[in-house]
Amino acid sequence: MRKTKIICTLGPATNTYDMLAKMHETGMDIIRLNMSHATHEWADSMINHIVELNKHTQFPVGILLDTQGPEIRTGVRDSDLLLKAGDEISITVRDAPNVEESSIHINYAELIDDMEIGDHIAVDNGLINLEVLAKNNNLLRCKVLDGGKLGSKKHVNLPGIRVNLPAITQKDKDDILFGLQRELDYIALSFVRDAKDVLQLRELIAQHKPERLDNIRIIAKIEDQEGVKNLEEIVKVADGIMVARGDLGVEIDLAELPNTQRRIVRLCAEYGKRVIVATHLLESMIENPIPTRAEVTDVANAVYEEADAIMLSGETTVGKYPLRCIRYMDSIARATEPKQGLGFTRNLRKNSDKEHLAATAVELADSLQAKGIVVVTRHGVMANYVTNCHPQRCPIFAFTNIGVTRRIMTLNRYLYPFKIEFSHDPEQTLARAFTELKDKVNMQSGDKVVVISDLLIDQDSVGIQIRYLP
Repeated sequence: MRKTKIICTLGPATNTYDMLAKMHETGMDIIRLNMSHATHEWADSMINHIVELNKHTQFPVGILLDTQGPEIRTGVRDSDLLLKAGDEISITVRDAPNVEESSIHINYAELIDDMEIGDHIAVDNGLINLEVLAKNNNLLRCKVLDGGKLGSKKHVNLPGIRVNLPAITQKDKDDILFGLQRELDYIALSFVRDAKDVLQLRELIAQHKPERLDNIRIIAKIEDQEGVKNLEEIVKVADGIMVARGDLGVEIDLAELPNTQRRIVRLCAEYGKRVIVATHLLESMIENPIPTRAEVTDVANAVYEEADAIMLSGETTVGKYPLRCIRYMDSIARATEPKQGLGFTRNLRKNSDKEHLAATAVELADSLQAKGIVVVTRHGVMANYVTNCHPQRCPIFAFTNIGVTRRIMTLNRYLYPFKIEFSHDPEQTLARAFTELKDKVNMQSGDKVVVISDLLIDQDSVGIQIRYLP
């Protein structure tokens, strides 16, 4: 069974129920709704498709809503503007008199105040780069360092500049409140700069939908230098981190991106938080039927680092080969996972007796070469503790009696979630779990499993047992 989960961003190439069913069958574990491009009507239809699909699947598909965040973009153009290296160009943020038609408008009111001569502006994920030569109250005069065709509403990065925009924009708030009314499992908060941004999102949920606080997981996206600077504090308060390599690779020295990715994965492993490696994993497959060798190695490295999940973006939104992309992700992960990973969890911080017992259960299961670790859990806490220890040989089979808990465990590495009815008699609950294992994952009578739960004895005790399926 595959350890690493696969997240797929939905778009025009993948927005039908039939396609979603095929994607899940091929290996997709979680869908991503990118609210930078999605309307509420469209997102609602995608969520409804997944809700229906989950009625017919062995394991559920999780739903992740990704906020747009405080994005800066160029304005709308009637036609593409060709920029050549060495050209000089004006950038405006407000109406300016006597500006040439070839000027660029950027929708960040404080741009001129924030920039200094010599600063750089990166446009369209760094494909076009500008250097500030001069400034006045109305415009920036810039030199084109790297040219290209500039279309409408292209993304703008300001490397090294702290953007004075709110962590949660009004659009983000509207999108989040929309998601909280629906079957949503994860919120990915874009451009998280410090721990306060994550806490602000928790407060927003508490104000408008407090009952969702325990069953929505917050994923902080690290996308700029400030997020990297405050990384450890962000990891402490978030449920997980997304290594958002698109913007991050523009905002920091590109040569440092692999080191930054590894640091993020390591910190998440040490603090017991989920981590997603995202962007450009199979970028060439938007157009081509096979990935480059470098892309294969990139995916394998994320798996080798023992990330919880790897994510597809343009490959499954507008790409020509979405199903083939998922197959490659699946096959690369399965080929890499049997090899010893980097083992960052050896420095896992264990702050409670239950976390120590979870580590004991994992060590016992791996040493006994058990067929699996059975976790009986209501809210997924014990399942998280077991996941944090990264069992090498034994898949985790988590059993809950709450549907929402089942879905929020879809991101957990090497974990397969089930929903069963719990009984007052612990043996009856285990009997139901064992029946599911025999019916759905082809376990046999006599197979050995390690069972861990704080529900099988009493609320203050955790039981670890070695059991043989009847």
